Amino acid sequence: MIDKHISRVLGLLGQDDTLRVLAGLVLRPGGPLDKVTGLDREVVSRALDRLERGGLAVRDGDGWRARPETFRDLLRTIPSTPADPMDAFLVDGRLVSMPAKRTKRLMVLDYVAQVFEVGVRYPEKEVDVALRAFHDDYAALRRYLVDEGFLTRESNVYWRSGGTA
Repeated sequence: MIDKHISRVLGLLGQDDTLRVLAGLVLRPGGPLDKVTGLDREVVSRALDRLERGGLAVRDGDGWRARPETFRDLLRTIPSTPADPMDAFLVDGRLVSMPAKRTKRLMVLDYVAQVFEVGVRYPEKEVDVALRAFHDDYAALRRYLVDEGFLTRESNVYWRSGGTA
């Protein structure tokens, strides 16, 4: 459960709109986030909802505030574990190579797919931003996720359709 929460938090930080909204909450608390971030109000609203679900923002009276304590809480709950087999493919959370062996590739793709919430539809641009946090060749990564059934695509809209819940 801890790893999934960490993946969710990192996934949120890997998306341009949620990162900008979180930065706006931190740098200009109480400020009009659409003005601070330069984003559409609807985009800000969706980003705030995702940040709230991820524990990085909370409603505070009539407004919102960032929850930086979420990072401290995550650090305190991480148990020391033996070397992870994913370490061969991920360095500092970034994919350094795609495994040639399918079983290992599926393990890596399952890890990457965790940044996408089940039941949420993502435009291609949001998928690309999230995947860019893992690898510069986000298009190939997106293709792998679709080909292996972790994501489904229809009319440039994607949703998570596989992987561990």
